[in-house]
Order: sequence, then structure tokens, then C-alpha cells
Amino acid sequence: MFRIFPNPRRFGLTVATVTLLSLAASSSPSFAEVTRAVTTPVPAVDAAPGSATSEVAVFAGGCFWGVQGVFQHVDGVTRAVSGYAGGERTTADYQAVSTGRTGHAEAVQVTFNPRKISYGRLLQIFFSVAHDPTQLNRQGPDTGTQYRSAVFPASVEQTRVAKAYIAQLGQARVFGTPIVTAVEPDRAFYAAEAYHQDYLTQNPTSPYIMYHDLPKIEFLKQVFPLLYRATPALVATSG
Repeated sequence: MFRIFPNPRRFGLTVATVTLLSLAASSSPSFAEVTRAVTTPVPAVDAAPGSATSEVAVFAGGCFWGVQGVFQHVDGVTRAVSGYAGGERTTADYQAVSTGRTGHAEAVQVTFNPRKISYGRLLQIFFSVAHDPTQLNRQGPDTGTQYRSAVFPASVEQTRVAKAYIAQLGQARVFGTPIVTAVEPDRAFYAAEAYHQDYLTQNPTSPYIMYHDLPKIEFLKQVFPLLYRATPALVATSG
């Protein structure tokens, strides 16, 4: 597994180091990816709310810290848990998944109230501000299949909506390059270790979080002001 700097999420880099990284990124796009938002259209096909007040959705878009942080700030989301999806239970741990040989992706299980926010709207946020769906088996500085862009539908209806939205974005040429997001149904989700949960909120001054993830929260607030909630739905307080 290659990283732009050795395992940046585990090293106590200084703010000055992050500044240097930012300057390097501006002069050499191949060195680092600057987090950006893309305004995506409202899904033309969406799931009907029905009578349920709680459903789950699973998304993978690089490091789960940032993806979890984004969805924790979405109104209508009651819980967002970092974890692994795509592989077997026996390899659902950070050390194994980090090898890139387990089939797992770092993923986030989002519990939401479909009467307040639809699955399609969650997809819109996922593609717009949570990650870059055009990066194949990588996201920013993190590379490997465990950082792939993927949607893990929890139902036939979610599969239908996800495929339709990816097709909609492709036909509209919203992104400059093709979307590589995989739709992987019938995959179990396994919660990650406790130290990964609520990581963005607990470590806001971490250089990795400051540079790669906090901008996503700001983009969420700017692009989806009516869906943004200031107080995150933390695992620590949701049980």
C-alpha cells in the first residue's frame, strides 16, 4: 500500500507540515488531492419513504473517518458507524483490511429516517461532498482496494436507486472523468474498532483530519445547508 507520506493518519505531523503539503499539492496535483465539492443533481429515481422510520445504508469512499464525519452531520441521520464491508467476518479488522487483500473496503453504515431524508439524497451527498467517485482504488493519499468507491445496497430498492443515480450522473457528465463507484449488493457490514469511531470529532486538530476531512464538513454545510446539522450524531451518544 502506498501513501503520499508514511501512514499520515498515525503520525503526529505539525500544522506547518500540513501547510507544506498543501503548497506541494497546489504545485503538483499528483502529489496530493485537494478535497473538493461537486454540485450533483437531485436523483431522478429515488426510494419511496414507506412507513418505516429507520433504515440503513452503507457507503465506502476512502478513509472511513471523513465519510463517517460527513454523514454524522446530515439531518435525518441517527447513527453513522465506521467499519468494513465486502469481505468475510474473519478478516474484518483494521490490520487485515489494511493489507488490501481481504476484499473489504473501509465503509460507513448510515442509519437514517427515510421520512426525513431519502436514500437518494444520501447518495447525492455521498457523490457530492463525501468523496471523489472518479478515483479508482484510492482516495486522496490512501491507495488500495480497501479505499475503493463503493455502495453496498441493503435492499433491491437501494440497488435500483444507486445504479440509476450513477447512470444519471454519467449521462449528465457531472464529473470530468468516468465514475468508478461499484455497486456491491449482498455484502455484510462489520463495525470497526472502537478507536475509529467518531474519529473526526475527537481529533479535529489531527493534520490528516484538518487537511482531508474537515473541508468535507464545510462543503456539506455550503452545498446542502438545509440538510446540515451542527451537532453530529456520534456513536458514543447513540448507543
